[in-house]
Amino acid sequence: MFDNFVSRARASMAKRRHYNRLVAEIENLSSRDLADLRADRSEMLYQVHKQIYG
Repeated sequence: MFDNFVSRARASMAKRRHYNRLVAEIENLSSRDLADLRADRSEMLYQVHKQIYG
């Protein structure tokens, strides 16, 4: 039981680290970068959250 709790906690922390890393990358994109990618920052953030957390 304790091992299960620890493994879920580790998986959750790994997801959070990955999410934070991707959010930081998106937040660091300039308006010019977004225009070049033809992307919307809020849509990118939504998709990252959806990808990681379901």
